[in-house]
Amino acid sequence: MKKRYSEEQIIGFLREGEKGIAVKELCRRHGFSEASYYAWKAKYGGMDVSDAKRLKALEIEKRAAQEVACRIRAGERAQPRGFTKKMVTAPAKRELVRWMTTRGLSERRSLALVHMSASSLRYRRQADRNGELRQRIVALAQRHRRYGAGMIYLKLRQAGLLVNHKRVERLYALEQLQIKRRRRKKVPVGERQPLLRLTAANEVWSIDFAFDRVASGRLLKCLAVVDDATHEALLLATQHSIGGAHLTRLLDQLCAFRGKPAVIRSDNGPEFTGSAMLNWAHH
Repeated sequence: MKKRYSEEQIIGFLREGEKGIAVKELCRRHGFSEASYYAWKAKYGGMDVSDAKRLKALEIEKRAAQEVACRIRAGERAQPRGFTKKMVTAPAKRELVRWMTTRGLSERRSLALVHMSASSLRYRRQADRNGELRQRIVALAQRHRRYGAGMIYLKLRQAGLLVNHKRVERLYALEQLQIKRRRRKKVPVGERQPLLRLTAANEVWSIDFAFDRVASGRLLKCLAVVDDATHEALLLATQHSIGGAHLTRLLDQLCAFRGKPAVIRSDNGPEFTGSAMLNWAHH
């Protein structure tokens, strides 16, 4: 049966060992293992009873401080089942250090317990320099409701704004603009536009994919481009795979031969709505 020893008893065992009694004899006499003895020696070696009690009190304070830090981070007053989250944010650590100093711990000891530097404790937040960028990100997110941080970053770069993608992702998250993944469903009909009465070539191109399979079962993907005015089949490209970058290369070749269209009509397929196609259309 496992026994628990007080700090006074442990210090007494260590004192007996310092007097020359063999470790095995101590273990046999008091009923603990050699591993326990050496663990106590590493923890309490050179201490007296008051030092051991003070160390235990500091450990209790540290556990209490960690629990308070968890409550600060979770925004709760109590957690009956104990704390399970780690404290990682600097504001929560500052609040914890201030609380620990009110409980009698020195500032240096409190900083060591929470693994924080004194300069971080005394840091004062600077004025936010991203106000205008935040507004542009929110405006783009409201205009394009299914755009994530990557597509909004692409739109900002297209507008000529030189900004790091990590800053855009951070501000996007701070504004809580994340969109939930949803199951694919029928897209509601938006605002319908009347069909144009075409009078010349290269006014409107229609572009879409057709699919088939070879005898082995492997997929064939056929890109078809049609001029709506002349009803010409401008391009029929067949590959096993045609992604966004490949699609833009094919369109570049067609534009070099035929000229650029005023409008391209397509569906909402991933190849036509991806970043490669948007960049191609922008430039």
